[in-house]
Amino acid sequence: MQLLLLPLLVVAAVGLARAAATDDPFLSGAPGNHSYNVDCGGAADFVSVFGRRWLADQFFSAGGQAGMVAEPHRFPQPQERTLRFFPPSSAGKSSCYSLPLPPGRYYLRLFSVYDNYDSKLRTPSFDVSAAATLVLSFRSPWPEPASRYGAYSDLIFPSATSPTSDICFYSLSTDAPVVASIEVAPVHPLAYDGATTGADLILVNYGRLTCGNNLFGPGFTNDSDAFSRVWQSDIDFRNNDLNYDAITAGGRKIFGSNQPPNYFPTKLYTSAITTGGDASNEIEYLMPVDTRMSYMVWLHFAEIDAGIGSAGQRVFDVMLAGKNVTRIDIFKQVGGFTAFKWTYIVENLTSSTMSVKLVPVVGRPILCGLENYAMVPLETRTVPNQVAAMKALKDSLKIPARMGWNGDPCAPRTWDAWEGVTCLRKDKGLVITQLDLASQGLKGYITDEISHLTDLELELQFFDWKLTSGLRATFTCYIGSVIKPVYWRNSWHHSLLNNNQLDGQVPERLYSIGVHGGVIDLSGNKGLCGVPTLPACALFWEKGGLNRTGKIALGASLGFVLLVTLIVVYILCIRRGPYDYDFEFPQDLTSISAISAKRNRYQRAKSVMLAEMEAHGPDGYYTNGGAH
Repeated sequence: MQLLLLPLLVVAAVGLARAAATDDPFLSGAPGNHSYNVDCGGAADFVSVFGRRWLADQFFSAGGQAGMVAEPHRFPQPQERTLRFFPPSSAGKSSCYSLPLPPGRYYLRLFSVYDNYDSKLRTPSFDVSAAATLVLSFRSPWPEPASRYGAYSDLIFPSATSPTSDICFYSLSTDAPVVASIEVAPVHPLAYDGATTGADLILVNYGRLTCGNNLFGPGFTNDSDAFSRVWQSDIDFRNNDLNYDAITAGGRKIFGSNQPPNYFPTKLYTSAITTGGDASNEIEYLMPVDTRMSYMVWLHFAEIDAGIGSAGQRVFDVMLAGKNVTRIDIFKQVGGFTAFKWTYIVENLTSSTMSVKLVPVVGRPILCGLENYAMVPLETRTVPNQVAAMKALKDSLKIPARMGWNGDPCAPRTWDAWEGVTCLRKDKGLVITQLDLASQGLKGYITDEISHLTDLELELQFFDWKLTSGLRATFTCYIGSVIKPVYWRNSWHHSLLNNNQLDGQVPERLYSIGVHGGVIDLSGNKGLCGVPTLPACALFWEKGGLNRTGKIALGASLGFVLLVTLIVVYILCIRRGPYDYDFEFPQDLTSISAISAKRNRYQRAKSVMLAEMEAHGPDGYYTNGGAH
């Protein structure tokens, strides 16, 4: 799925007063209420003129480089001047911000800006995902206002089930994704029809308009919105072939606004657009859409004309994409000076512009606000325990940033972002089916959590690694408990483990892959033993440790030594008679005799050490008929 760069993105405005703490869920910008204001590329935390705490992004971002817009004086807010970009040559295909969010629904706002920060005079193309689902696509060239002054995008998404949720950026070709700020705050679980869509959909803003008013919203003006939405002026979306008049509530109080679960702000209902000129004129807005998706449309009304005092005085039809979907009489529904909202889902669009039209029946139609949200289905994610296994493997193998191992290993499906990883969709979710990590120069060890990758079916390539010590302990687990449950189902056909630093006895069942027509390569591992083409294992050695026979022999030896020790103690200490004495050197002989005695003790100890060394082979183990 590819979404277009939206021409409705909000250009930042300057506010003159602070927002009240009770009205702005982003105000704290602290983990306590799971809201975050992240200054991408920023070097230090700060508090904005609106009282918002902005956090430097070094604890959230997976690499990339910090930058700054070419002309900072054009950007009134500090978080708009700094940015972070992710060159694919060093950051890989995907780069993510990981935010600690418990399960729930969240409002996400991004600010993206180019402003020729890299002096290349070319805006980048890249995709953005939330909840492992593609939600935004920026395609070059950007509209000039967005490129020069920046643009805001926002959406509502359900968090992942893991402790963190990832906001990821995917590089298209050689372009470096770029982002200037990220804001996240929790929203009411039932907001925007969350009872039926909350767990399965992401709602992407394709237009949030205030009719007959200027842009407003916390963080941009001193107007409150408990949802922290920014409401954009409707001027750029009207059909300019028609005539419009603006009206206001004249200071009268509006009832029914700012109510859960959506908390639509009171200011939204204090102004409206109606038709100008002939009473038969219509109101029409032209909204950009992607025809591959369905849309949730919200219309906001309030009868703010004191001249309308009864039902039937103002009646109009609502037409969406050319279809007459409802007839509305605001006063009949809620009375005067009272907020009224109506929603409808539009499907099967055939044009990239959706018409929202109000057609008069009695009197002139009126509209206070309009919202249009793309309904993006939540993509299937990777099975959670396999996500954990892959992230553990990333840490243990010290996967470099250039391989792009960030976010979900398999989703979104349109991006093959994790280099060397192949996935398949099954009933339980997306699973890892193949790892090809050959010739990557990796260093580290194989974590035991790789045993959760039980759906590997094709091949596992681990050759040309530079693995450090510690593999002896993990190799036993890897061969015995990882390959075994996969191959034992007769699904594993390739095992390429050559040119590593593995050791231990190779199970015959693993080697039988090659015997039964599969491919196996264990060369270049000096520590492996026990199958044809490899050295024989030591008598008591198996899989990087003592085998059962060796353990029994060691236990018997220790038991014998303990028995002899007890006998000696019994003879020397317990059976000593009344005439048994301890002997010491006389004081006048210590100068010569003591030195001689120490020399003799040293010679005896040295002889014992030499005898012990001669009894061992060159690998440090007891020789046994020439086998090592």
